[in-house]
Amino acid sequence: MSRPLYRGFSGGGRSSNGGFSGGGIDPCDPVDDSYKGKEFPENGFGNELSNLAGMRKLRKDFAIFLLKLGLAVITIIALVSSLSWAISISSSSKGTAYHGYRRLQEQLIADLLNFGELSLGISKLKEVEFCAPEFESYVPCYYNISESADLMDMDMNLQHERLCSRDSAVGCLILPPRNYRIPLRWPSGKDFIWKENVKITGQEFSSGSLTKRMMVEEEQISFRSDSLMVDGVEDYSHQIAEMIGLRNESNFNEAGVRTVLDIGCGFGSFGAYLFSRQVLTMCIADYEGSGSQVQLTLERGMPAMISSFARTQLPYPYLSFDMIHCARCEIQWDKNDGIFLVEVDRLLRPGGYFVWTSPLNTHRMLREKENQKKWSFIKDFTESICWELLSQQEETVVWKKASGRKCYNLKKKSSQVCSRNHDMESPYYQPLNPCIAGTRSQRWVPIEYHTPLPLQARPNSTELSVHGVRLEDFTEDSSNWNSVVGNYWSLLSPLIFSDHPKRPGDEEPQPPFNMLRNVLDMNAKFGGFNAALLDAGKSVWVMNVVPTSGPNYLPLIFDRGFIGLQHDWCEAFPTYPRTYDMVHAEGLLSLESHRKGKCSLLDIFLEVDRILRPEGWVIVRDTASLIESARLVATKLKWDARIVELDTSTDDKLLVCQKPFFKKQQQ
Repeated sequence: MSRPLYRGFSGGGRSSNGGFSGGGIDPCDPVDDSYKGKEFPENGFGNELSNLAGMRKLRKDFAIFLLKLGLAVITIIALVSSLSWAISISSSSKGTAYHGYRRLQEQLIADLLNFGELSLGISKLKEVEFCAPEFESYVPCYYNISESADLMDMDMNLQHERLCSRDSAVGCLILPPRNYRIPLRWPSGKDFIWKENVKITGQEFSSGSLTKRMMVEEEQISFRSDSLMVDGVEDYSHQIAEMIGLRNESNFNEAGVRTVLDIGCGFGSFGAYLFSRQVLTMCIADYEGSGSQVQLTLERGMPAMISSFARTQLPYPYLSFDMIHCARCEIQWDKNDGIFLVEVDRLLRPGGYFVWTSPLNTHRMLREKENQKKWSFIKDFTESICWELLSQQEETVVWKKASGRKCYNLKKKSSQVCSRNHDMESPYYQPLNPCIAGTRSQRWVPIEYHTPLPLQARPNSTELSVHGVRLEDFTEDSSNWNSVVGNYWSLLSPLIFSDHPKRPGDEEPQPPFNMLRNVLDMNAKFGGFNAALLDAGKSVWVMNVVPTSGPNYLPLIFDRGFIGLQHDWCEAFPTYPRTYDMVHAEGLLSLESHRKGKCSLLDIFLEVDRILRPEGWVIVRDTASLIESARLVATKLKWDARIVELDTSTDDKLLVCQKPFFKKQQQ
């Protein structure tokens, strides 16, 4: 393999002390400068001085000769090896979207120029410093309490409110815990995680709240004996299936249940079990300083994010989830005139199910008058918003949202149904709305009429027209992603950053199929990257993010059977550090560049570094000028970075980065 493109200036080739290493003699540093700058008196040592000067000149000339010879040898070796590599790539991958490796000869010149500039000390980039150890689990926007507490209901959990400001962001690189280890690969990582990777105190283990759900071994936490409910998660899932009239949970997808919102999900065991049944579960839970449900769920390789039923709506469109599940989630559904139940209704699709499991629902608990009052309110309120009580078994109650609009049409004259002005499809942390949303939407389609996967991910022209998308544009987008995903995947190997030349005839190594699990798409558009990964058989799930600064196709993403959220990338993403294996962004930099003064490119990339796991990957596609700027930022973040040329009619380029696993700095 030839020397990597843009080595040194692009972020690779660092020395052990954290600086950049040119890999040779530095022409800026003379071979012997021990006498540099000294003044010698005229004391009769003229001959010795002249001899000394002659020796220095000879040594300097010899050093320059060696430098020139070394550069010539490096150039010849690099050109020969890069030519052989380019020929092997072009012959074995005809039709590929990339021709960057076939242009190594031209780019090698730029590579050597960058090398020379660094050696001469012309270009010195200041790298971002590491954060103090106390920041290892830092989550911006959740460490403060709202200052407007006097205007709020004190029963609501103020400490869980999301409150973002520029001051909450960190300008340093968050290091992992001292004994952090790379998570186990899927599917092993679903059942076992490294104990030191998550923040759990000894008190939490001893209290029994966690040990009831997992076995703690010497270095690992095992979830194989997980008992989310008394009879285990498998029996619990089977019970829910029977309560909605199905033979078992394997029939969920056929009955239209594809996406589930799990409120207060424990450690993701319900979603982990349903994943094998083609059901995608999004876990949400409050911010927790330690023992976090969200952190452990993501560590296991399942979807999760920090979010709360508090004052604002969740960052999802209305009519998005087929089932919403709450098992002992500790939400007071009877508080604030049932406004949290209205939020559940907003998110549920027509015909969707609300599953609530709580000790409050047992006959023993209902003997108390206070509990009777709560239950009566919930029962009457759910009926008033057109929910049908399907079944009740022990602690679990299942409601079904009305499939038709007849019930809601009768309420339009009252204030229960939202007016058109208040019926927003994807509000971004807007205040909770007490009215029923989505009843006028063209997306009002009962879940029993949904096409099961994988056809659900391929909407027809009629379904696309609801979202203002033309079939030809959608088809072109899908075709493009299917053609490039394989090429993207082949780039995810540390060998593309290696200085060791590849022997002629060697095949390019393919990365393990399960090296990635948690993927975040920063500018998902139609969800095409997600669909292409699944079509290619990759064992991943994708958090599809729709930036608030761009077109809103999040409803289409949910209608395709995927998950995601709206987000402002000038704010912190609602997750813990080190929770994603790969972050992908196409066109995001161009989109954000129009937001003058909002935040810098470094701000965005610092947030990416926070949520990216050590040895995780970043793939960015954008215009050449923005990619060059992003490469410089990647250098400041100490990432290994590579620019790849694209065989397209545009000036787009691809930036591929890998975040190193810094260990020495933790000593």
